Amino acid sequence: MPVPRQSRPAAGVTSHLWPSGGRHLWPAGGTSAAQTHARGHLVYAASGILAVHTERGASIVPANRVAWTPAGFPHDHRAHGATDMRIVFLASSLARILPEHPAVFLASDLAREVLLALTGPGNYDDATPGHSRPARARLLRVLVDELREAPEQPLHLPEPRDDRLRAIARLLYETPADNATLAELGRTIGASPRTLSRLFHDELGMTFYEWRTQLRVYHALVLLADGRDTTQTAYACGWANPSSFIAAFSAIIGTTPGRYRAGSAAPIRARSYPP
Repeated sequence: MPVPRQSRPAAGVTSHLWPSGGRHLWPAGGTSAAQTHARGHLVYAASGILAVHTERGASIVPANRVAWTPAGFPHDHRAHGATDMRIVFLASSLARILPEHPAVFLASDLAREVLLALTGPGNYDDATPGHSRPARARLLRVLVDELREAPEQPLHLPEPRDDRLRAIARLLYETPADNATLAELGRTIGASPRTLSRLFHDELGMTFYEWRTQLRVYHALVLLADGRDTTQTAYACGWANPSSFIAAFSAIIGTTPGRYRAGSAAPIRARSYPP
């Protein structure tokens, strides 16, 4: 049964909602109820880190990424660290320009500023000047054009459907530092490494080692948001040394863990735009 379009905010969340978007200030560990929306929407973390879960898997949304969830996809959110979550709903005329599946995009400086302008106090605080309807329409078009040009980012961790892959996923979600080989994990769950390799390729579109690296970076982002330093995070997520962790993290996120941790801790403030 579909859930209501607007769910009641979780305890401890400060929310501002309006027809075209919203803003939720989440405490660390805050979660939303499962929900669906009649319109596709973008979410952005002005501070903190969001995880967006759909039936296709989990997407991590650090402060330099934007997550897209098309209309009709059941999903929920989780905040890692105190998180300032911004939401922008898109009309179907704009939504059709974006993918038909959940995706994460790199947020250009312009896209980030537009997102913040579209979700700032002018939308819900009568004391703050807002944007006219034509100005909002122009900003929305600029935002979608920016995302259309941005490559999809490898921060989506696909959810396995096969029971054997799900068993491996459960083991590694609980212990991301586990360095067991695919053959060793296969013996634990009763499947050959050849079969598991084929399932990873056919079902998830990546090798086991690529998927495990994605999972570890996912956990690393959570730990960094919770205040862990680079060395602690490296060992907790299974890297043999901080240098190899920094290289893997930088290849996926586009910056080092230290720089990311420093940059994601503080809220990003938008410039003023004329209405």
